[in-house]
Amino acid sequence: PSPCALTTYLWVTQMNHLSMDIDKYAGRTRKDWPSLQAVATCNVEGGWFNDWFTGHLNYQIEHHLFPTMPRHNYAKVAPLVKQMFERSGRGDDYVCKTLLGAFGDIVSSLEGYGHVWREAYSEM
Repeated sequence: PSPCALTTYLWVTQMNHLSMDIDKYAGRTRKDWPSLQAVATCNVEGGWFNDWFTGHLNYQIEHHLFPTMPRHNYAKVAPLVKQMFERSGRGDDYVCKTLLGAFGDIVSSLEGYGHVWREAYSEM
């Protein structure tokens, strides 16, 4: 694969995972499958460009819940999944970001990780 394709792949896969706060698992009284999938990832808004650019993997919550579902169907089930979370009182677990917001979260996460590494190695 070309460097451009690899870079695109990394940004697309990380925008749904890297910036999510996994500490949300701690203290959860209910650790049911749908809720754990939702707090470990997020969606990025749909639309013709985002769906094309991400290969429909901008619907990452649906992808985690239904990994064998054809990707082009995620946009169809997303409103139903969101409604399920809202009806069960877990609407805050269903996070949907803008594409630029998700990219910004990657940069923020990398900056935070850089600070941790700098502190760890400056003490050596």
